[in-house]
Amino acid sequence: MLFTDRLKQKVQPIIEEIYKDDFIQGLIDGDISKEALKHYLKADSKYLNEFAKVYALLIPKINSKSELKFLLEQIEFASSGEVGAHQILADYIGESYQEIIKDGSWYPTADHYIKHMYYNAYAHDDVAYTVAAMAPCPYVYRKLAQMAIERNDFSEDHELKAWFEFYYKGMDELMDILDNWLNDFSQHNSEEAIAVVERNFLESTVHERNFFKMAHQIEDWEFEVNQYEEA
Repeated sequence: MLFTDRLKQKVQPIIEEIYKDDFIQGLIDGDISKEALKHYLKADSKYLNEFAKVYALLIPKINSKSELKFLLEQIEFASSGEVGAHQILADYIGESYQEIIKDGSWYPTADHYIKHMYYNAYAHDDVAYTVAAMAPCPYVYRKLAQMAIERNDFSEDHELKAWFEFYYKGMDELMDILDNWLNDFSQHNSEEAIAVVERNFLESTVHERNFFKMAHQIEDWEFEVNQYEEA
């Protein structure tokens, strides 16, 4: 069994839970709150900007022109290509996308997730460590879209069907490249190193679940200030 096949087998129960969670079910049922979607867009727009920057950090670590071309393409997609999916949600909300995201913030869960990727980009010379932390993002979205489309009979006028279709199409080539990167790493490195890469993939899959939960729960920072009164 290929290394990435084993990874995907291990994370499938997590993806099933993401699918059953309130955020994805709300998209499927078409009854998700607009506040949850706005929260998601504010966080995801900032997340994707950082996602592109993490890809950029990998450029000095690669040698081939094909790998450079791939990274540049992914930087472009993360920084602008995914706006199409965001626009679908903004249209459902009925507000300007730019107005929704202009006051986006680093909520705790999103902050934790992106720092997981940055850590691996700075801590390891081999790109596989970072790729393993990044790959669950496109993989989880592609898998959720597939599950939603195959398990539901969406009407043609379903307002959020297009969001699932966006991620259902055109993700296979990206995943093939990421899979090849990870599988090659697994063939030339120690069991200890492979275990770290595997852990990165699993952790990011959990981060994906928490990201959707964060949006549904309208998560924000809670700062408690203890006030002491003089006796």
